[in-house]
Amino acid sequence: MKFVLIDKVLALEPGTSLTAVKSVSLAEEYLADHFPIFPVLPGVLLLEGLVESASWLVRNKSHFAQSMVLLESARNVRYKSFAAPGMQIRYTVSTKAIEENTSSFSGVGVCGDEEIVAAQFTLRHFNLADENPKMAHVDGQIIKAMKARWGLLYGIE
Repeated sequence: MKFVLIDKVLALEPGTSLTAVKSVSLAEEYLADHFPIFPVLPGVLLLEGLVESASWLVRNKSHFAQSMVLLESARNVRYKSFAAPGMQIRYTVSTKAIEENTSSFSGVGVCGDEEIVAAQFTLRHFNLADENPKMAHVDGQIIKAMKARWGLLYGIE
C-alpha cells in the first residue's frame, strides 16, 4: 500500500469494532493533482480509510496470520461531503463476520459531526504462499512490517 490512510487507532473491541483517525494534510502528494484549486481527499481514499481500518480488525483477530488483507467488494458506498486539508476524519468500522478467508464490515467516516462516507464491504485475506510456497518469506516480511505498523498505530508492539 502506497498511502497510509489512518494515523492512529483510538479504540478497539477485538473482533467487533475499531475507531481510527486520519488528519488530512495539505502536504499529502495526491492533493496536488486532485482539484488543485479545491484540494480534497479523493472519495476512493475515503473508502480505503474504512478498508484499512477494518484490515486491522482482521489482523488483530487472526493474530496476524495472513499477510494480505484486500478489498473484495464494496456495496452501498455513499459519499456525503468532502475532507479538505486541516480536517480530521474519524473512521468507525463494525464487524458483520470474520471468517478464515473473508470478512464483512460496515463503516462510516465522520468529520466533526458530519458523516462524509459510509459503506458495506467485504475483505479477502490470505497468504501469498497459499498459491506459491516460495513466497512464504515474503509473507513473513509483510507480517513483520504490519506488526510494527500496528505498534505505531495502536501504541503497542
